[in-house]
Amino acid sequence: MEVNPPKQEHLLALKVMRLTKPTLFTNIPVTCEEKDLPGDLFNQLMRDDPSTVNGAEILMLGEMLTLPQNFGNIFLGETFSSYISVHNDSNQVVKDILVKADLQTSSQRLNLSASNAAVTELKPDCCIDDVIHHEVKEIGTHILVCAVSYTTQGGEKMYFRKFFKFQVLKPLDVKTKFYNAETDEVFLEAQIQNITTSPMFMEKVSLEPSIMYSVTELNSVSQAGECVSTFGSRAYLQPMDTRQYLYCLKPKKEFAEKAGIIKGVTVIGKLDIVWKTNLGERGRLQTSQLQRMAPGYGDVRLSLEAIPDTVNLEEPFHITCKITNCSERTMDLVLEMCDTSSVHWCGVSGRQLGKLLPSASLGLALTLLSSVQGLQSVSGLRLTDTFLKRTYEYDDIAQVCVVSSAIKVES
Repeated sequence: MEVNPPKQEHLLALKVMRLTKPTLFTNIPVTCEEKDLPGDLFNQLMRDDPSTVNGAEILMLGEMLTLPQNFGNIFLGETFSSYISVHNDSNQVVKDILVKADLQTSSQRLNLSASNAAVTELKPDCCIDDVIHHEVKEIGTHILVCAVSYTTQGGEKMYFRKFFKFQVLKPLDVKTKFYNAETDEVFLEAQIQNITTSPMFMEKVSLEPSIMYSVTELNSVSQAGECVSTFGSRAYLQPMDTRQYLYCLKPKKEFAEKAGIIKGVTVIGKLDIVWKTNLGERGRLQTSQLQRMAPGYGDVRLSLEAIPDTVNLEEPFHITCKITNCSERTMDLVLEMCDTSSVHWCGVSGRQLGKLLPSASLGLALTLLSSVQGLQSVSGLRLTDTFLKRTYEYDDIAQVCVVSSAIKVES
């Protein structure tokens, strides 16, 4: 871990150690059958071993903790803790000792020292201790720079540094997908994969929406009046396993009324992920702001507000549509209805809908009748802007299931 140790002899000695939690001790069982020469000797030795679990001596389970034997891995989002000790190895008093600890990353240099005040003096065999903590927020090479300056009894000013290099690894692979609904709702799917070598306890995975949206989590179901996670009672994510989280975002009413149609690139929000590993070490990651490109609807958007799933053959049924002016100009619209071979419109075609201001909407109740059974497509609406003499066609608006009127349709 140490890079380029100083060659000059100094009165003070610097030691830097990483603080991390211990791990469970695992024993290596050695057994044999009773008819073999050792007999029950090996089994008895394991039963007498204080590091094994009573009744499970041969399962490599331990109930003792062992100190870390190496520097270990540091993952993005975890807290790096280090113990810094400066010891006076000489037989003289050292004065004006100043210890500084900086963390050098690829983009910045951070001061981690708890105190920047100099210690007046340090007697022989005494030491100065400091513990530093830093939440790691960058991937890649990190260098901990520890600098010590002091003054000898003779008044000579001394200075030395030590460098400790370590790598910060990526713990999770996060992928996102957006799905646009028929309405203004947006569905976000977040795929989270554990790319470490140890299981994780997923404490929290939430979406912090932007001011434009409100969010509903779709990662739980209601059972017996209680919300139960769709992933079951176990929240552990094994190494290389992937889990999908789903969220529904809806534009806030006050924003939608003020801004009208949401166009272009909009900020959705950011994911907040909290997990625990091993003996409770906590890690946290926040993604950058997720952005979504709003779908283009052209100048006029036609959306369905209500439509039945199942209708009777040769019986009228009703649908409700909403027409929205997505352009920046006022339109004067005329509605035309064109019958198809299976679905027929009931009403007057070519009627005036009137003027529609930019970003304004109007509701439209329509009646249809189907002459063919099966899954039928609702098509044949035409909107014409009389100002520009431009016609907008809407086919395959929705689908309905048409059944014989002799069949009882359950609501």
